[in-house]
Amino acid sequence: MREDIYKEVISYINDDEVIDLTQALVRIPSVYREGDPDGNEEKVAKFVYEKLKEIGMDVEIKDVVPHRPNVKGAYKGKGPGRKLLFSGHTDVVTEGDPEKWTYPPFSATIVGDKIYGRGANDMKGGLAAAIIAIKAIIESGVEFNGEIILGATVDEEGMMIGIKDFIKSGWADGVDGAILCEPEENNLCITQKGAMRVIAHTYGKMAHGAMPLTGINPIPRMARFIDKIMELEASEIEKHGEDKYLGFPSITPTIVKAPPKGEAQINVMPDEAMMALDIRTIPGQDHEDIKRSIANIIEELKREDEKFKGDFKVIEERPWTKTDINAPIVKSLDFAYRFVTGKEPIYNGVPGATDGTFLWAWKNIPIVTVGPGNRLIPHHIDEYLDIPELLDAVRIYVVAALNFFGV
Repeated sequence: MREDIYKEVISYINDDEVIDLTQALVRIPSVYREGDPDGNEEKVAKFVYEKLKEIGMDVEIKDVVPHRPNVKGAYKGKGPGRKLLFSGHTDVVTEGDPEKWTYPPFSATIVGDKIYGRGANDMKGGLAAAIIAIKAIIESGVEFNGEIILGATVDEEGMMIGIKDFIKSGWADGVDGAILCEPEENNLCITQKGAMRVIAHTYGKMAHGAMPLTGINPIPRMARFIDKIMELEASEIEKHGEDKYLGFPSITPTIVKAPPKGEAQINVMPDEAMMALDIRTIPGQDHEDIKRSIANIIEELKREDEKFKGDFKVIEERPWTKTDINAPIVKSLDFAYRFVTGKEPIYNGVPGATDGTFLWAWKNIPIVTVGPGNRLIPHHIDEYLDIPELLDAVRIYVVAALNFFGV
């Protein structure tokens, strides 16, 4: 029976090894800091490279930009079949002020059933779980048709140059399903929000604050622009409603500066104002429609005010994703979750973007985001990972992979 095979492969998982590997990864700081050769992903990527070689995978390592390498491990079964990708990232966000942490941020301290440290939750625990799951499959000698890929990419917390290069290098070619090992409390997340990052400007003419009529003030014009943006958000919510897993779409002004550069003075009216927008979209929204709506707002403001001058630019765009609940990778994870935990899986969505955004959008790969860790804890001081969730994740990954391959 297949259940007996799954239990046999699971028996090759060493829980202490899972915990030790997670701690080892956390203890290699991989916050990317511009110009700091010791503050990036290179050391942890090389560690992962050596670990994947050690467990028997064919491994490649490739700089995306100098000192920021992607790693790919591959293990082929006895014959052709489906190709499964486990996707993780090696970068973590800044730890902020280390003095504010209860335990040193890169100590991977264990207290009770939690591992504390920057990146423990997001997402070195998930990366460790995938590595040990693959190790158990290889060590067990179980026969399967297909290929397992593990991708450890850079810059997921930034502009996602890692996954973009991973795809452009052909490393995701032929993948039939991908598991994103991000911290989602082992929920099965089959959809995620899209994102648009927009920089908008209004322009005027600098003048003395005592004689404003000698210039043109861009600030009240930016205020009217923001009002119109808020109306657009309300319109998008009314049009598209609330997604079952992702909630409402949003258009959020996050930065307003006047002037955008240089020193502001209370008695100087600036000649320019800047606004940054963080736009999050849900399935059904059209990014091109939103761009057209922002352009129309600018034209409307020009008609209302002959001195209004403004523009905007989309500096980054990530589409929303949605994987069919009946896709084989979803079915395999559903089965695996029930098999390992004895519980009904919780289906959910990811409020932010992941590397899966581009796997889905550029390569049409069905993706599911599922991994250990409280989904509200990433980027917090005293970030932690629940060890029981971590150990469940390894087992879920093993069973899902074997089921996906038809074992």
